[in-house]
Amino acid sequence: MAEASHAVFLSYASQDVEAAQRICQALRAAGIQVFLDQSELRGGDAWDQKIRQEIHDCALFIPIVSQHTQERLEGYFRHEWKLAIERAHHMAEQKPFLVPVVIDGTRDQEALVPDAFRAVQWTRLPAGETPPSFVERIQRLLSAEASTTIRLANAQSRAVGISQAPVQRSSPWLKRGLLVVLAVMVLAAAGYFAINKLWISKPTVSSPATVAASPTPAVFSPPPHSVAVLPFVNMSGDKEQDYFSDGLSEELLNSLARINELQVAARTSSFYFKGKDVDLNTVARKLNVASVLEGSVRRSGHMVRVTAQLNNGVTGYHLWSQTYDRDLKDVLQMQTEIAGAVANALKVTLLGDLATKVELGGTRNPAAFDAYLRATKAHFIAVTAKEEQIAIDGFTQALRLDPDYALAYAGRSLALASVATPWATTQLAIRAGLDHALSDARKSIAIAPDLAEGHLALASAHEFLLEFTRADEEYQRALSLAPTNARVLRDYGLFAVYMGKSESALTMLRRAATFDPLNYVSHMYLGQALRALRRYDDAMKALTSGLAIQPVADVRTELGFTQYLLGDLQAARASCEPVAGEYDLGQLCLAITYQKLGRHIDAQAALTKLKALWGDGGPIVYAEVYAQWGDTAKALECLETAERTRHPGLEGLKTDPLFDPLRKEPRFQAIERELKFLD
Repeated sequence: MAEASHAVFLSYASQDVEAAQRICQALRAAGIQVFLDQSELRGGDAWDQKIRQEIHDCALFIPIVSQHTQERLEGYFRHEWKLAIERAHHMAEQKPFLVPVVIDGTRDQEALVPDAFRAVQWTRLPAGETPPSFVERIQRLLSAEASTTIRLANAQSRAVGISQAPVQRSSPWLKRGLLVVLAVMVLAAAGYFAINKLWISKPTVSSPATVAASPTPAVFSPPPHSVAVLPFVNMSGDKEQDYFSDGLSEELLNSLARINELQVAARTSSFYFKGKDVDLNTVARKLNVASVLEGSVRRSGHMVRVTAQLNNGVTGYHLWSQTYDRDLKDVLQMQTEIAGAVANALKVTLLGDLATKVELGGTRNPAAFDAYLRATKAHFIAVTAKEEQIAIDGFTQALRLDPDYALAYAGRSLALASVATPWATTQLAIRAGLDHALSDARKSIAIAPDLAEGHLALASAHEFLLEFTRADEEYQRALSLAPTNARVLRDYGLFAVYMGKSESALTMLRRAATFDPLNYVSHMYLGQALRALRRYDDAMKALTSGLAIQPVADVRTELGFTQYLLGDLQAARASCEPVAGEYDLGQLCLAITYQKLGRHIDAQAALTKLKALWGDGGPIVYAEVYAQWGDTAKALECLETAERTRHPGLEGLKTDPLFDPLRKEPRFQAIERELKFLD
């Protein structure tokens, strides 16, 4: 019985065998059958016929181009190239067949290769290191080949002059290709988790196993200059270095986001796909972007190698790639180079000096940069005050190493505010934390006046200090500097809701969900805003979308509050009971829901637990409970305590539905006037 043909034919010069083997191993690990001839002596009629047969039957021909192929004007690989070009010229339809790969610094325009090779996209795989994106591209091309009609296969056979097997025959690689595609489609339904921060309590983190399938945009219409940055693969072999590869990916994302001419998917949505076997087209569709940047990071001491590759999100075709070997002190310059290369590949006309935008607020101190990346990782995943303190300590270390590190000041400011507002249990601790946050934000802007992160931090500090006019000014400044930054849009949008600016608030929150569609917090903030506007049915829809992305305790609790306000008390109880131990405000939800259900002892027990958690740092929360219980005197007493100590939770007083029973009370109206909400 004749040996089955292979899906991919790898052609290489003998000196490049190690690189060829790496590529071959990566493809075979994904279930792709590859023909890789490793014999030293080639020739003879039988062997020549074998090569002809393999090239005729393969779906893709991958010629490996290098300096060695340049130096050898003769060689068996050139015979293989000639056969492949003949096959390509006689194909009945225009289909991808030639997939040239460059494994060193050989330049496309100078390479001694056939013209047919220049007519298609090239891929750079330095030394044969093969990223998942290349394997996915080959899988997509094979899936397209698998759908080719029998008529096309017969036409190709007649053109080359080799007899064709009966049409019923289905080669093993073709079946396997279909199975691989099916597996990718199934895996694409799974998502990765994302987190963000609220003023009053930290969102919880669930294990990836609990993550629900994410929604896909109904209409795929990506802006031409839109891009997503996937988390770069950690190639160091040390899992502890994930913070570095993730952090560097985020820095590249932020660098691109500072180019106003580009639309960049937010960090949380891009990192949603980390560790998932999802093809680039799925990523592009879920994020509604035209292109996807991916790559790998290998760190050794103070040296780092970054391989970056930009692909068309619709076709999967390679647009640009490059490998950078840099000292850590030159990482800022490398970020500028990559951002410039991406902008050039997307044909973006840059306005202003790119390096000034990309390197704004950064550092050239390798140790400070490393400490900053560790701190940002800790800040992003923190769900307790102790974990957030790790981030604060990291930012502090970065600032000791580089006192002019504006981004580190902004990061520490936001972390300090996170500790002060959701976790501090005394008024003294809240005030001290916010004063420190305000100081750091001001230092950040003093060093880098045009740093959006600094203005966002300053806006947050002013907001929590109930200085609403200053907060609004800083939010507007941050938005002008970073108009597509999802966090700026989200934070400013919720602040605008508190101030009563309903229409502009909803516009910003919906834009945030557009730029960060796979972040459950985007949908949760929108749901909170709609609830504050008494649009409870619309709030339910937004919160349900967030729940579909990440069914965590905070979203379930927000859903419970909305169900309570709709009068569906049993649904509210069912939403809040399972998560009350994970999320502090779950006890608030139960305290008011149990009371309405007539379970007064349970309601009192929930309030007792709430007070044990918040101490004297929760007068706003207690006021909400008493207001809903009908105890107006105690509710107003708690609000007056909050007003006297300038508690940050008062920012929601104007729009919070739970305070509706108090709105006609003169004492309540006096507090509202004293706060000087914006018109």
